Amino acid sequence: MTRIAASPFPGDPPITPELVHDHNLTDEEYGRIIALLGRTPTFAELGIFSALWSEHCAYKHSRPVLKTFPTTGPQVVQGPGENAGVLRLPDGWAVAFKIESHNHPSAVEPYQGAATGVGGILRDVFTMGARPVALLNSLRFGPLDQARNRYLFAGVVKGVGDYGNCVGVPTLGGEVDFGPSYGGNPLVNAMCVGLLKERDLIKAAARGVGSVLLVVGARTGRDGIHGAAFASEELTHASEQRRPQVQVGDPFTEKLLLEASLALIQSGHIVAIQDMGAAGLISSSAEMAAKGGVGVEIDLSLVPTREPGMTPYEVLLSESQERMLVVAKPDRIAAAQAIAARWELTATPIGRVTDDGMYRAKWKDQVVVEIPGQRLIDDCPVYQPEATEDPEIAERRTAHPAPSTQHLAPGEALLTLLDHPPIASKRWVYEQYDSTVQAGTVLGPGGDAGVLRVPGADFGLAVTVDCNSRYVRLDPYEGGKAAVAEAARNIACTGARPLGITDCLNFGSPERPAVFHQFKESCRGIADACRALDTPVTGGNVSFYNESPAGAVDPTPVVGMVGLLSRVNRAVPSHARAIGDVVFVLGRTQAELGGSQFWEVVHGFVGGMPPRVDLGAERRLVDYLVTAADAGLLRSAHDCSQGGLGVALAEVAMRGPYDETGFGLDIDLTAYASPLAAHDLLFSESHGRAVVTCAPERATAVAALAQELGVPAQRVGTVGERGGTVRLLLRDATVLHTVDRLREVYFSSIDQRMGD
Repeated sequence: MTRIAASPFPGDPPITPELVHDHNLTDEEYGRIIALLGRTPTFAELGIFSALWSEHCAYKHSRPVLKTFPTTGPQVVQGPGENAGVLRLPDGWAVAFKIESHNHPSAVEPYQGAATGVGGILRDVFTMGARPVALLNSLRFGPLDQARNRYLFAGVVKGVGDYGNCVGVPTLGGEVDFGPSYGGNPLVNAMCVGLLKERDLIKAAARGVGSVLLVVGARTGRDGIHGAAFASEELTHASEQRRPQVQVGDPFTEKLLLEASLALIQSGHIVAIQDMGAAGLISSSAEMAAKGGVGVEIDLSLVPTREPGMTPYEVLLSESQERMLVVAKPDRIAAAQAIAARWELTATPIGRVTDDGMYRAKWKDQVVVEIPGQRLIDDCPVYQPEATEDPEIAERRTAHPAPSTQHLAPGEALLTLLDHPPIASKRWVYEQYDSTVQAGTVLGPGGDAGVLRVPGADFGLAVTVDCNSRYVRLDPYEGGKAAVAEAARNIACTGARPLGITDCLNFGSPERPAVFHQFKESCRGIADACRALDTPVTGGNVSFYNESPAGAVDPTPVVGMVGLLSRVNRAVPSHARAIGDVVFVLGRTQAELGGSQFWEVVHGFVGGMPPRVDLGAERRLVDYLVTAADAGLLRSAHDCSQGGLGVALAEVAMRGPYDETGFGLDIDLTAYASPLAAHDLLFSESHGRAVVTCAPERATAVAALAQELGVPAQRVGTVGERGGTVRLLLRDATVLHTVDRLREVYFSSIDQRMGD
């Protein structure tokens, strides 16, 4: 086919250095574009390169590092490179899952920013042919004593809840943390998990010359234009002006789109489907063409719009929500449209697959974009920035808090920690989410991991998200390992075997050597932990430029993990369940208060060497928890993490927020880790530990299995009466609180700060 040079659309601005700069393209990148095209780009082409060569779409600073992740294994059906990763389950089932960020939009418009983040991650999963069955989220905000942080927190939680609730997908878990670094730049990461039969998997590669491109779903508006570019720059005081670039969601249309998309996939009328997410139509169409090794030709004047006078530039770059791009077989158009109409949606033909490899967009008869399609995707520059640790961090690792002028007894310190928002119950958050819709929930929010049953099967899935950014800040390698290890412990505490992860890597600017050092080292830690625990990385998201005038956020590589529970009826909850049950502590506690909540809350100090992760010990603990649960030995299991053993024991005793009361505990720690002082023993955050309970007649078997699998296990006490006293006997102190007092502090902390 003869190439026709693209020409500017009437009214387009001239291409000037200032306009190029406004599109976040460097001089070198613009020169690369000129060389690729052999001419000056049109305004629409400039917008295309700005979007597809943004950090958010192109991963131009992170791609070489991401290639170091383990991504294969017998359980992997689809690794990185598609809308979502897919892992193999028994009986022909598979699980699709993905996590992504919507940080910058949520910073300027928290409700819609969070809601559309949920909508986008849902579409990533159902475009694989999977029905979404669970949502999770990882949220970070500044301290709640500041009004703006409370406003952002409330808006984000409501946005997440409203969207998921309206679509009808349960929110089964998540995490919420607070810290000063997130005050100017909150983090909103959304994860979705879906189920499919492996045979029904569909991918986003356009194929079949003459196949027709259909836009399915909502009409295109001007909301979200330059959203991908916005996500690839630092937040400033002027970012509030970017509010119009935040998409607006409609969960009811999303539900229709979900059902229509799954029906189209099942019908056999289509060959590929792709969400119009970041960078909208341009991203979906160009990436589908490149994956299939074909060209596409689109007539932008045919795209249904909801605003008059939209230009080619705006139609290409709009990130309006609830839209899908479908590649349909040419003789099945009417049938595909009939399926869309059944769900009250339109399916509009806008273009076709070609054999010349060009990405071509027209407005009626005028060609406004013509770019070699494969090179548009593949020729994006890849950078390898300098990576050097900040000397201040290295110094902080060796520091200790000054002697405290106010010494808190262990019992008072425990209450102080339970009242601290990062540790306290997140009931205020998850009670706004529907966690039981679809009737598949076995264990909901508030425990170690959410658990759901697979329809018609004996097995289930456990799902979680985890990251301790304090560890990553102080030692990014150990912090990366810790994120995977904690996720694996949380999954295993339910009795499930960890299968694989998706990650959302939230950092500041990669152009700062100290930030890129954090990124590289934490990824190295994640990779090593995934190899040790046999949990390959199936995909995810990199979110750079999480900075504000106050500085960068703490490095926050969030890990989302799924696990297989072979017998879902043996799912293990995290709270004590019966009077007289025996309590064991698994793993070793060492004097590791570096990076701990105890040092931060009680001493006002963030520093020290964070606890080291022994990956061999973590693997043995996972094996033990899975084996013990499958044998029916455990009544409950709860991992030790933030706040240490003291907080873990309190959480085991307190039970859930909707229980009338908890159980007392009678715990004797005088023979456990005996050289440690009380504060070290109770509040060290050593990894590889869990608290389990069992029926008295199972105690011998619990101890014997631990010895067989090489897991340290100490019998430390029993579960007491309902509404009783939690008594922790130490060598040099005794902690004594009624369980109702612990519940009052723990479950009311965030409510009180939010004024509820």
